[in-house]
Amino acid sequence: MISIDTYRAQWFGNIRGDILSGLVVALALIPEAIAFSIIAGVDPKVGLYASFLIAVVTSFAGGRPGMISAATAATAVLMGSLVRAHGLDYLLAATVLAGLLQIGAGALRLGRVMRFVSKSVMTGFVNALAILIFIAQLPELDPTRVSWLTYALVAGALAIIYLFPRLTTAVPSPLVTIIVLTALTMTFGLEVRTVADMGALPDALPSFLIPDVPLTLETLTIILPYAIAVAVVGLLESLMTQQIVDDLTDTSSSRTMECIGQGLANTATGFIGGMAGCAMIGQSMINVKSGGRGRLSTFAAGVMLLFLIVVLGDWVGRIPMAALVAIMIMVSIGTFSWSSIKQLRTHPKSSSVVMLATVAFVVFTHNLAIGVLVGVLLSGIFFAGKIAQLFRVHSTLSADGRERVYVIEGQLFYASVEDFMAAFDFREALERVIIDVSAAHIWDISSVAALDMAVLKFRRDGAEVQIIGMNEASETIVDRLAMHDKPGAMDPLGAH
Repeated sequence: MISIDTYRAQWFGNIRGDILSGLVVALALIPEAIAFSIIAGVDPKVGLYASFLIAVVTSFAGGRPGMISAATAATAVLMGSLVRAHGLDYLLAATVLAGLLQIGAGALRLGRVMRFVSKSVMTGFVNALAILIFIAQLPELDPTRVSWLTYALVAGALAIIYLFPRLTTAVPSPLVTIIVLTALTMTFGLEVRTVADMGALPDALPSFLIPDVPLTLETLTIILPYAIAVAVVGLLESLMTQQIVDDLTDTSSSRTMECIGQGLANTATGFIGGMAGCAMIGQSMINVKSGGRGRLSTFAAGVMLLFLIVVLGDWVGRIPMAALVAIMIMVSIGTFSWSSIKQLRTHPKSSSVVMLATVAFVVFTHNLAIGVLVGVLLSGIFFAGKIAQLFRVHSTLSADGRERVYVIEGQLFYASVEDFMAAFDFREALERVIIDVSAAHIWDISSVAALDMAVLKFRRDGAEVQIIGMNEASETIVDRLAMHDKPGAMDPLGAH
């Protein structure tokens, strides 16, 4: 738990920067929330209301100040089939259940599993998201849908975004971009796509509602698979985005608190007619790059989003999509780790393979969970391979040729078992065999089974076997699982 003074500073330590950055984020959230609603097959207000409340709740209960959470594509794509088969109320019920599952994950401190995500997977995750953010802008740059004027406006917007900070950083350049391009299109009556073309904005505040679904086991069996998928994907994206914002701001945050905050937000949004969401790396990058650092920026983004769509909906609808596309292109460029391309030559090949595989699977499947899972599995395989290479066995024979001492060095586990067994000469006629594991560690059931087999094979041929130097942890697992000293241990070998 954080102290009251720290929590207060997270709210009021950067008031001006947080409010301005929150406004920029709120404007950028509108077209995305509408687009994500379309992906899920629901009315635009479902995504807009969700983005408002998720941002507000996580600003209070989340573990990462300055991170933006709202309705996202990652969760929207999981809900489409549920909506088509059973309707909106089942989506809302699944959203509530997903939130409860996330709260449970936080209570169990499952956020700690992030320690098993390697730097290569994180880099791949970031690069993949940057690519997906850019790809998401391509429909707004399709020459069959837009005129050459759109390209000119996007180019001008990018010029403002990158050049305006050289004049002053008092006002975020993305906000200036939105104001300038909106003024230009309205003054000269330019025919370009606007936010209003994405879908109708709601004109009323959200109201409390209870999903109209029967409280039966059948309902649970319908929504539970979707709720689990949303909870897992939502937490995965949120925790990885949290790590990225931690690195960007050189600060630390609470994963447990973030899990619970995401859960509370999704549980709440299901009761106002909103869809599930999670942290957004694109919007979080906009927030940080626009000067947002505290909880106030996330709160401001949520409140201003609601104000903009309900009160100023007519004006917001006139914002040209070219301005928002330019901002997201900036986010894409800024998010991508360009140094990782140069590092392909210098980093170990295994690290590069993990990074590229993570990028490929995320981009190909558009599923962050699958890409990260592949990256983590590859990291584990490569790590096991490296550790197994450090394993070795050497032996010495006594002067009289009756006793041999085998010295085991390194980590004995499933990947080194084959080398362990290959190091013994079971055909050698010996009276006594000593297996010295003082420089080794026995990890798993595979290594215990291999040790059993080595001992029993030597005993079968009449040798006395002694295991020495076992550390406490190794001794514990061997005492619990080993069979070589138990009655009947020789029976399986006697059949051969």
